[in-house]
Amino acid sequence: MRLILAEDSTLLREGLVRLLEEEGHEVVAAVGDGQALLDAVGTHTPDLVVVDVRMPPTHTDEGLRAALEIRRRLPGVAVLVLSQYVEKRYATELITADNAGVGYLLKDRVAQIGEFMDALERVGAGGAAFDPEVVRQLLARTTHTDPLSHLTPREREVLDAMAQGYTNASIAELLHVSQSAVEKHISAIFDKLDLSHISGYSLRVLAVLRYLGS
Repeated sequence: MRLILAEDSTLLREGLVRLLEEEGHEVVAAVGDGQALLDAVGTHTPDLVVVDVRMPPTHTDEGLRAALEIRRRLPGVAVLVLSQYVEKRYATELITADNAGVGYLLKDRVAQIGEFMDALERVGAGGAAFDPEVVRQLLARTTHTDPLSHLTPREREVLDAMAQGYTNASIAELLHVSQSAVEKHISAIFDKLDLSHISGYSLRVLAVLRYLGS
């Protein structure tokens, strides 16, 4: 894939560039702030952007806001967000938009190179990849009735894997069950959450997240 990397830490940025190029990807630009990222995307129109949340000048949410702007301008460009923390407000907006090709990983996940590259490939192919901790915090319960209360423990495990962006086959492998069993669990989940009309892998994940975050 043709990638653009946005990370203000020079050491991490150069390390990621080397890793991505060693894996066969072309890094067409590597920048250190949100505006430079928007400029680079306008120039190169990459397949995928890897962006840190906190970048200059304020080191708050410049990268995430740039990612949202990229999705608005060029919805065909996939976005993989890296963050030290979960920025709930913008993260929810990013991953509940009606677009595929989105990922949100905590930076600790980058150290697990296999998991990071798998997430990158998934997002670049139009899928989704959400860090388990990101999912946990975004779906944290409020004082309202928990819509998950009717799910069995196994259905909760399947839903958690769905929210992370795993396919049915991957869930089956992860939970050591058959793919047909996974399909039955998903059907039950959608019935219990009143989402049985949803179809399509990426839309399914995003619809579940939107429902649970409402």
